[in-house]
Amino acid sequence: MNLDIIHIIYLFGSVTFILGLKMLSNPKTARNGNILAAAGMVVAILGTIFLHEGEVNLLIYGLIFGAIGLGTVVGWLTAKRVQMTKMPELVSLFNGMGGACAALIGLVEFHHNLDSPTNIAIILAGMVIGSVSFSGSIIAWAKLNGSLKNAIRLPKYNILNTLILIGLFAYSAFIVWSGTHNETHLYGLFTAAILYGILFVIPIGGADMPVVISLLNSFTGLAAAFGGFLYGNQVMLTGGILVGSAGTLLTLVMCEAMNRPLFNVIFGAFGEGEAHQSSGDGSQGTVKEVGPSDLAVQMNYSNKILIVPGYGLAVAQAQHVIKELEQLLEDRGVEVAYAIHPVAGRMPGHMNVLLAESNVDYDKLKEMEDVNPEFSQTDLVLVVGANDVVNPAAKTDPTSPIFGMPILEVENAKHVVVNKRSMNAGYAGIQNELFFRDKTSMLFGDAKKVLTELVSELKALD
Repeated sequence: MNLDIIHIIYLFGSVTFILGLKMLSNPKTARNGNILAAAGMVVAILGTIFLHEGEVNLLIYGLIFGAIGLGTVVGWLTAKRVQMTKMPELVSLFNGMGGACAALIGLVEFHHNLDSPTNIAIILAGMVIGSVSFSGSIIAWAKLNGSLKNAIRLPKYNILNTLILIGLFAYSAFIVWSGTHNETHLYGLFTAAILYGILFVIPIGGADMPVVISLLNSFTGLAAAFGGFLYGNQVMLTGGILVGSAGTLLTLVMCEAMNRPLFNVIFGAFGEGEAHQSSGDGSQGTVKEVGPSDLAVQMNYSNKILIVPGYGLAVAQAQHVIKELEQLLEDRGVEVAYAIHPVAGRMPGHMNVLLAESNVDYDKLKEMEDVNPEFSQTDLVLVVGANDVVNPAAKTDPTSPIFGMPILEVENAKHVVVNKRSMNAGYAGIQNELFFRDKTSMLFGDAKKVLTELVSELKALD
């Protein structure tokens, strides 16, 4: 009887995951979709605990609910307190915890399945992939957090990483087929997988972090799916497959948005600043500066303005000010919209989430392929904290590390104003030739500060 009930619960949980994921595709339903999927997960967890076959003593129940309670409190407080600018780091950290769970499942269950080569293969696959996801996600977190600011490239790192990857496959196959099931080999494989995860992410430059986050997310989903196979747990299998497939598709979308094969992201040099210092020496010409007062007048007499948000907007916590600026301009009859590049920020959808926090209408967020034809009919483009995603070198300079990456073609607008703290190079480590063009003016300063001044100047024009 319990078995029938738990299958129904798992079916319910699987359906909520699928429906929740579908609802996440629309900002208007995303919140409810998240709640629905979370409710399905809660039901599945409780069903697993209370309908588990065999006796479970009170001590075990106490440990289980104690761990759940501790994790809930830590996760809740962390998510509530995290700043929007730190959301990419949090995503990487939470994803790494998922990989760590998959790895721990493998370490615990290995000794319980020594008589089944099939189960051993499943366990080792989940452990290796989970370990790579865990250590890789921690390195990604350190890069996004600024603890590891530069890409670290060991000599012949491509060959080294490839040899370790082949070694992981060979070592796993040896353990499965030789019947050599001892702790030395198990923990040796675990250590090698952790090492590979570190070496896998360390050389990848900051500009590729959105792709890396998506890829590691798919790894965690795949590791969870292997856990579902091991336990015959349908809801765990469904959740893992959904996360794995969604992460893989998102990775491919990110690569397409950057016009770079996944192979080049993993083994290329994109985002490595030292290799391209000559491009950022500031010798491309002079820049024109504009102040909030003059910009306010220019905006006041514009018919159409497009705003391009970037990571600098998130760092300055300026999303609410830019919403106020949008409202002021619209009250004056100015058409305002936002141009969103797929890899703007530090993770996929970062700018969308940031602007949604300030209640920007989702219909005003225009994707790159839709908004690019509009720049030529735009009076003014305000770029706030974005750099590489508006750099014309992606189209004109074959020697540039971002050459071939689709960009927001802001240079086609009548006027361009770029807000940055300084003339420092962007995340890809190169200077932006857009800053030196005749139609471009630079608005220097912290985004929140200068936009607040801009709003005040606009109000003074009434």
